[in-house]
Amino acid sequence: MMFTPLQTERLTLRLHAPSDIPALMPLIGAREVAATTLRIPYPYTEADAQDFIAGTQEELLNGCGLRLGIVVRESDTLCGGVGLRVEPDHRRAELGYWIGVPYWGKGYAAEAARAMVKYGFETLQLHRIFASHIVSNSASARVLRKIGMRHEGSQRGHILKRGEFLDIEMCGMLASDM
Repeated sequence: MMFTPLQTERLTLRLHAPSDIPALMPLIGAREVAATTLRIPYPYTEADAQDFIAGTQEELLNGCGLRLGIVVRESDTLCGGVGLRVEPDHRRAELGYWIGVPYWGKGYAAEAARAMVKYGFETLQLHRIFASHIVSNSASARVLRKIGMRHEGSQRGHILKRGEFLDIEMCGMLASDM
C-alpha cells in the first residue's frame, strides 16, 4: 500500500519513522496516555517504540494497517498518532488514536480521526469503520460522536488493564453514513 501524507486544516498525518522515537517516547510514554487507551503499555520503553515503528512499516506493506503520526503543521511537532487496523476481507477497519498530554483539549484527535475515516472510506473503499473506548474515557467518546460514529453497544469486562477488567463502549459507522 502506497501512502501520501494527509493534510487537514492544522495537521499533517504521515508515516512514522525511526527518527520519531525521541519525540514519541515522552508523549506516548505518559501514564495518562496509557490509562486512556486499549493497547498502549505502561511503562513504554524504547524497545516498545522500535517495535511499534517496525510494526507500522510491516502493516503498511501487508495492507492490514495504516498507523500515522499526527504532526501540528504550524510547529512541525509530533503530537500523537492515529490509525486503521484493516481487515480487507470484510472491508472494515478499527480506528484508533492517541494524543500526547500537552496537546489534549485542542481538537487534534477529532481532526485526525475525521481525516482517517474519510481516507478509509474514500481511498481504501472500506464499508465499515469502528472504534471502542474505555467507559471512563469520556473525551474519546466525544471524539467518536464528533466524527459521526454511532454508539453500538457495550462489552462488560472486555479488556484487562493493569490487573483490572474494564468495560468498553463500541461505536461504528458505515460508508453510507458519510
